Amino acid sequence: MGEQEQTFRWIGKRPLRPDGVDKVTGRARFGADYFLPGMLSGKILRSPHAHARIVSIDTSAAKALPGVKAVITGADWPDIPSEEAAAGETPINLRALSHNLMARDKVLYDGHAVAAVAATSASIAEQALALIKVEYEILPHVIDVRAAIKPDAPLLHDDLYTEGMEPQPQQPSNIAKRVEFSLGDLDAGFAAADVIIEREFTTQPVHQGYIEPHAAIATVSEDGQAEVWCSSQGHFTMRTYLCKLLRLEQSKVRVIPAEIGGGFGGKTLVYLEPIAFLLARQSGRPVKLTMSREEVFRATGPAPGSYSRIKIGANRDGKITAASAEVYLQAGAFPGAPVGPACMAAFAPYDLANVSAVGYDVVVNRPKVAAYRAPGAPLSEYPVESVIDDLAKQLGIDPLQFRLQNAAHEGTQAAYGPRFKVIGYAETLQAALQHPHYTAPLADSSNGSAPGIVRGRGVASGFWFNIGGDSTAAININEDGTIALTTGSPDIGGSRAGHAMMVAEEFGIDVAQVRPLIGDTSSIGYTFLTGGSRVTFATGMAAIEASRKAIQELCKRAALIWEIDPEAVSWKDGKAFPAGPNAGDFEPLTIGDIAAKAGKTGGPIAGYATLNAQEPDRVSALISAIWKSIPKPGA
Repeated sequence: MGEQEQTFRWIGKRPLRPDGVDKVTGRARFGADYFLPGMLSGKILRSPHAHARIVSIDTSAAKALPGVKAVITGADWPDIPSEEAAAGETPINLRALSHNLMARDKVLYDGHAVAAVAATSASIAEQALALIKVEYEILPHVIDVRAAIKPDAPLLHDDLYTEGMEPQPQQPSNIAKRVEFSLGDLDAGFAAADVIIEREFTTQPVHQGYIEPHAAIATVSEDGQAEVWCSSQGHFTMRTYLCKLLRLEQSKVRVIPAEIGGGFGGKTLVYLEPIAFLLARQSGRPVKLTMSREEVFRATGPAPGSYSRIKIGANRDGKITAASAEVYLQAGAFPGAPVGPACMAAFAPYDLANVSAVGYDVVVNRPKVAAYRAPGAPLSEYPVESVIDDLAKQLGIDPLQFRLQNAAHEGTQAAYGPRFKVIGYAETLQAALQHPHYTAPLADSSNGSAPGIVRGRGVASGFWFNIGGDSTAAININEDGTIALTTGSPDIGGSRAGHAMMVAEEFGIDVAQVRPLIGDTSSIGYTFLTGGSRVTFATGMAAIEASRKAIQELCKRAALIWEIDPEAVSWKDGKAFPAGPNAGDFEPLTIGDIAAKAGKTGGPIAGYATLNAQEPDRVSALISAIWKSIPKPGA
């Protein structure tokens, strides 16, 4: 069957989610639902100050309290060098991450952890926290990004020198990095404009607001073998962080993923796991830490707040002649705001000859920011799209038509480097222009039926890039012919269902015959975290490849049963068939038929795939197949 004629049995349908029953009945186990024999309760002491030097910490009274089994402070952490590691769409510095988990010489935000205890009950742990004496020297603080960049602003880090500046600054500041993407000649572009609009915008930090607070359990045996249960968007990444931060061997650390009650990018970092590990190692007993909602807001990363200046010019015909953006993002207490993606996304929807996007990563006395759904992009695209609307209005051009006149397309040179391939932006705008929701007249409220109501339509464009990355999948054929699918991707949006559908599609069987599971770090190969819209695509490719390897093996086993060459066997609708009349006259064999004889034909039947999903041909083929499978209007 040719690609043009391809039809799907399960893709595009809505089968019951494999995790649905457990979740609606409350049987699913999230991080806070796990308990181990002899488990201790952990609690964290947090700073009440936004910026202060730690003069001294006295934990002696807490350690003497009956029931307290472990107490740690910043002194219990190894000193690690500065090193960057991948964390979804933005990198993180491991030394900064270590200092964010527990303060050393200074606290840098209200909620910064300064000590932690483990005790036989939560109430005893709370009492122990109250017995820890911390002497602070309170320092001036700054939480606004514009105030933080002033020369006289309180300095968070005296060893922070701005990267990306020429010449390199000789004085430390709160600006961690400068990023710039540009094309053409801005001055000439603005000189050619008939209309120029320049505006300033501010946004505040916004937390992901996931329903489930962070939770983790750690247990460490006498020989150093450790197991950690946590809600994370990437348990392999969490293992990497844990081992690097605490100087552990990866082979001794097993991380088991729990169900996740929301993440949206906010659960790509670690907050509790290393602390639970240190307490467990010191006490010799399992330790559980669960954040309160207050702790989530005080000590975990939101999307950054921002300040931006946007300037766009166009001629009377509606052609944008020049555009510039200057974006300052609040990184929180440690560098790492998504300024790169913000600058990439700012003007990406448009084909511009003269453009500049400059971003600044600015530290302030707030919790370190984390990813939140296309990190950085809304903070630049919201102000840009607002100015685009203002320009369209001033020029008297329909806002969608104005965007279409300036739309990026295949071959457009992006300011951040590549030339776009097929992106479909102009086609999307054309579809929106023709849609009844856009062409239907707005209801008239001037007749008094709805006084005070003003009706309108809001439109905006956006851009984001997908990532591929490392993924692993394993297919195991059960004795009864059903299939166990194991991947390393935590499911935070239905990916188990999607992967099961892909596998069922490959085998030609009912999706109910496929059970998708998420393997821990010791039972499946390395898999990058769930983020960047990568999992259905990248781990899906691994699941498909593993399925094809298993099918190939099934065909070999069928050939052994029939005593013919493997090339003479074909696969269709969950069965092995002779490839043609010359292959012989045999009854088709189901997966169950072949699996029942697996012991006599070579043993268990499985398929395994590991990949880094970056091959352009595969990407194009997948996009093409998905596009062709979507029902078109009027079809």
